Amino acid sequence: MDTTATQLPAFRNEPFTDFSLPGNKAAMEAALAKVKAQLGRDYPLWIGPDKIMTERRVESVNPGDTDVVVGRVSMASAELAERAMQQAAEAFETWKKVPARERAAFLLRAAELMRQRKHEFSAWMVYEAGKNWAEADADTAEAIDFMEYYAREMIRLNETNIHRPLTKVEGEDNRLAYIPLGVGIVIPPWNFPLAITVGMTTASIVCGNAVLLKPSSLTPVIAAKFVELMAEAGLPAGVIQFVPGSGSEIGDYLTAHPKTRFISFTGSKEVGLRINELAARTAEGQIWIKRVVAEMGGKDGIVVDETADLEAAAKAIVASAFGFQGQKCSAGSRAFVVDQVYDQVVERVKQLTEALAIGLPEKNYPVGPVADRSAYRKILDYIEVGRKEGRLITGGGKAEGNGYYIRPTVFADVGGRARIMQEEIFGPVLAIGRAKDYREAVRLYNDTEFGLTGSFFSGDEDRISYALEEMHCGNLYINRKCTGALVGAHPFGGFNMSGTDSKAGGHDYLLLFTQAKLTSRKT
Repeated sequence: MDTTATQLPAFRNEPFTDFSLPGNKAAMEAALAKVKAQLGRDYPLWIGPDKIMTERRVESVNPGDTDVVVGRVSMASAELAERAMQQAAEAFETWKKVPARERAAFLLRAAELMRQRKHEFSAWMVYEAGKNWAEADADTAEAIDFMEYYAREMIRLNETNIHRPLTKVEGEDNRLAYIPLGVGIVIPPWNFPLAITVGMTTASIVCGNAVLLKPSSLTPVIAAKFVELMAEAGLPAGVIQFVPGSGSEIGDYLTAHPKTRFISFTGSKEVGLRINELAARTAEGQIWIKRVVAEMGGKDGIVVDETADLEAAAKAIVASAFGFQGQKCSAGSRAFVVDQVYDQVVERVKQLTEALAIGLPEKNYPVGPVADRSAYRKILDYIEVGRKEGRLITGGGKAEGNGYYIRPTVFADVGGRARIMQEEIFGPVLAIGRAKDYREAVRLYNDTEFGLTGSFFSGDEDRISYALEEMHCGNLYINRKCTGALVGAHPFGGFNMSGTDSKAGGHDYLLLFTQAKLTSRKT
């Protein structure tokens, strides 16, 4: 496969599927039936060239129908994690010498294979993650985008001296090369079990690193399917070690390991801070400072002033709050509306929320289940807190179904320092607060320890300029929802406790998995 930068077509985002078209609907239904016939299988670890079945396995359950087992995935012990680390270190010595264009070719091949089976990958997420068709399709499209984009970016970095030449010095040949770091630990989340898993892993390996992939225990089957795909694409054994397991048992062990060069993590603030703390300690025999790339969630919000298109604002608030049941780090779980149009916006949000039907993701209902029993209980507890902190507008409890279903819930008249305004709930709960004017609304928006995404709705250019300057978040959107970042168009990552602002899907992301080496030769 020819992967020179000049001969590859320009990157374009993978289009989303229009399921209103009969042909697309039929194709998705066929994929769901195909995947349904494969549910309940057992999956091995991948350590070096070996596939290892262990007695201890994590059972992945469909959150929309808890009687259905999606699969049983082998779990690595600390002993097996150590074996995987040694295999990864060995594989790195060979993989780092593979030319960048050849590494990129593996990603392009995998992207094409995934494109051919797009609906099948989406169907796995319908069953294992509880995503409806559109959410699953967007997840798969983003996974394809990451591979296509990072392949091109690796080629660009490899040709840095061509595209961004160094200052000329007479009598010298100076070159800057971006070389790999070493062995990394990749710890993706359950909420984007394909896209973020693929993005974090392929960014690492296309740079020449070897990785140990430790997926979420809630969505390990989807991760296993990705590892199978990379093997099918011809990736050499050992470049990716697939080691599902307990965070306290192997996650901490690998993070603290002296051979670990970097940790790429997406998940909660609490776990991210723990990883950062463990990684900062120097283990015996360690000869580098470990690099941590962390995306740790958010408490995102939408600000609406009286000059805004109120219908568009209300629709964006509902889409941002309740898309995938609010289980996105970018979810708009807060809204601040100026007093002049507050009641009007609250009423419209109520109407739009109550129009959302709840049911099985397999049947493509707009609202499905939350992740698992733990999340279910936590969210219901927060709803009880919300009853004391605000005025319940709609929702407020469980929904019917043999799964973890919660009614989309809206609280109005919530103060800026309320718990449901400050703490990440990660579920279908929206808090709306009143502001006297747009400046106070922006101040209320900024009053959080997080800083991932935000939106500002206004028809006034001066106010928009103010928001662009003053709203403190990694991804700020004007007159649109605060979810749905696209690879290449919206590099994604946040400030403060939202993480290291790593900007996944952006031009500088691969720099996090490389180190720059300058060579200067006298001519």
